[in-house]
Amino acid sequence: MEQKDADWTPVIDLIERISGQEDLLPSVVAGVASLVREVSVLPPADIAGHTRALLAAATRAIAARRGPTEAELAFVAELGVTRARQGVPVEAVLSAIHVAERAIWSRAREAAAAAGVGEGLLLDARELYDDWAEAVRTRLIRAHRDALRAAGAGPEREARDAALLRRLLDGGSAAALAAAEAGLPAGGALWVLAARPSGADRDGPPPVRPPALSALLDGLRFAVAARPPVSPGGAPAGLAGPAEAENLAAARRLAVSALAAAEATGRTGVVHVAEVAVVAAAADRTDLTAILLDRYRAARAELGANAEPVARAVCAWLEEGRDVAAAAGRLFVHPNTVRNRVQRFTEVTGVDASDTFGGVNAWWLCRAWLAPA
Repeated sequence: MEQKDADWTPVIDLIERISGQEDLLPSVVAGVASLVREVSVLPPADIAGHTRALLAAATRAIAARRGPTEAELAFVAELGVTRARQGVPVEAVLSAIHVAERAIWSRAREAAAAAGVGEGLLLDARELYDDWAEAVRTRLIRAHRDALRAAGAGPEREARDAALLRRLLDGGSAAALAAAEAGLPAGGALWVLAARPSGADRDGPPPVRPPALSALLDGLRFAVAARPPVSPGGAPAGLAGPAEAENLAAARRLAVSALAAAEATGRTGVVHVAEVAVVAAAADRTDLTAILLDRYRAARAELGANAEPVARAVCAWLEEGRDVAAAAGRLFVHPNTVRNRVQRFTEVTGVDASDTFGGVNAWWLCRAWLAPA
């Protein structure tokens, strides 16, 4: 950005006039305390001191038309560490800075005309500030994240990870900040894994690689990673992705659906939702399930006590790729028993399970028959 010194003088005068207003800092601090709940618990002098220092640094940078110095970034890093130790989430720190920015630039716009600063000059000043602020935010997030990592593991760390992961999985604009705080690429592809904790898994992440942000949430263990997690097998886990940070709420739902579908079909290890899309869709569409059950209510009544073994045979036969021997082995029955039960299902329902779409409907219906009431 090219500006002659004489042209830039009105901008410097405007900045000095605004920063010198006696009511500016108290007004900004009051606004931050009222709008950012996590920061409002801090002593006003703490908020005022850091706000004053940031304002002074930004003023010097704009006046000199430069980015932040290493000394300014060191102060920002110290602020990030301090807020991390105080238990203030990094997005709350950034929100507080945003509230202060908005208040100060609002005053600048109001005073610009009287100070002889045209819209073009004010825009140039704001662009300079935005460049300065971006570098400041990056250093603050990194310092805050490193401070949390240095705090160590244990129950407190698990609680912090759970809070951070919940913000991340809520999606939206705040998720990008949570991703940056967790050391994940805020603008890149992320993967969500859901597993059912049991035994030792309750005290640690599922056995996946690469390392991921992981915590127990709502009875399940979730993990978010920058690459698709892999598992050597064992208990099933649902996987969804890739997705950007702001879309992780949907990815979380898909990962949970994948977990339920993997469990329903006897899959093990990490199972991507795309591998069990039909099963996941069937589980989510309870309205269509209800229609299927109603449509074939008479058929189930006709089967009577045989409804459950017939349904198990149909599901096993379809899930084993219509391999009668494999289905029989899975059910510990004779292959002819499987054939007879599949045939009986077709007779009473009229659904041809050997047909592609008929097989989907047959599997869906039989799974619904076997589901708990």
